[in-house]
This record gives sequence, C-alpha cells and structure tokens, in this order.
Amino acid sequence: MSVVIVGGNERMERQYSDLCREYSCKAKVFTKTTGSMRKLGTPDLVVLFTKTVSHKMLHSLKCQNNMDNLKIARCSSSSLSALKNILEQHVKGGALANV
Repeated sequence: MSVVIVGGNERMERQYSDLCREYSCKAKVFTKTTGSMRKLGTPDLVVLFTKTVSHKMLHSLKCQNNMDNLKIARCSSSSLSALKNILEQHVKGGALANV
C-alpha cells in the first residue's frame, strides 16, 4: 500500500516513514511545498495534517493532481499516534500482529 503524507513536522519525516514501514506501506512525506509534489502517482491513501499544511501547499496539491479518485484522511494533529490511528483504520491487517 502506498501512502502520501502532506504536512506535519520536518523533524518527524523519518518517524512518519518508519511507522508506515511497520504497516508494510511505502510512504512519501511532504512537509514543505516542493516541485516533486507533482509526482505523487496514484497513492492508496493521502494523509493531510491540517494544522501544519499551508494553504499554498494544499492548493498546489489539488491543482497538480487528480484528487477526485484519492482516499484522503484528514487529521488536525501531526503526531505519530494520530498517524498510527489513521493507519490502523485504513490498512488491512494492522501492524505487526499483536506486538
């Protein structure tokens, strides 16, 4: 499963990726507006951390990508536990069965 995370804290990019890897997901993390946001591909899930995403970043994401067919999970908190809850809901099988 592929996950794109938009927003969040720069210093937590590695932790976001590591947590997604525990759920057997490939993750792309965008904490800043970059030109590479055009190349999202077709992820299975887009996670929006709404408190830490800028309007400019959200606008460029909507304009450059076909957002109609994407599954989007919105969360105001950009913590690891919030991401874990989202992954628990959307990823079948959960993480590391009862660890």
